[in-house]
Amino acid sequence: MAEEPPRILAERLQDLCLRRHLTVASAESCTGGLVASVITDVGGSSGYFRGGVVVYSNEAKASLLGVPEALLEAHGAVSAQVARSMAVAARARLAADLAVSVTGVAGPGGGTAAKPVGLSYVAVADAAGVEVRRFVWGGERLANKESSVRAALEMLIAHVEGLGAVGAKEGIDEGGSEPDTGESEA
Repeated sequence: MAEEPPRILAERLQDLCLRRHLTVASAESCTGGLVASVITDVGGSSGYFRGGVVVYSNEAKASLLGVPEALLEAHGAVSAQVARSMAVAARARLAADLAVSVTGVAGPGGGTAAKPVGLSYVAVADAAGVEVRRFVWGGERLANKESSVRAALEMLIAHVEGLGAVGAKEGIDEGGSEPDTGESEA
């Protein structure tokens, strides 16, 4: 099955959200606002998209979203725990039904053995909880960012369709991602 372009995913998400009267917000780090940009490229997105926050630095994550500094220190900005906190905060602060967050190492630098270039965590939060998924992309900076955007949109769509219920997925899916338990990385 061929990957759908982000624009098509955004159109699908918009259709689903408008039909179900759901609102969406975003909190982004490594994607630098690309999720919000792709969503708002579709005319009529103001009918469901509440807004987005780009929090590139740890200071911005803490001051704008209230991500606890202790969480950032213990797990690092690129972690399931921080992705979870970002999504929950974006949902609350923008008064949305759903929020998606993305944090990762886009590259080309910044990677480590434990957190390589291409590592990304995407989280979707709603009233029932949060689903966090871990991805490792193998591309250059822009390709890694675009892959993270596609993953964020696909997770939102699956969530809205009821196919990605919180905690329901186990193992590795077709996208090469693994569910993240929220446990710290060793």
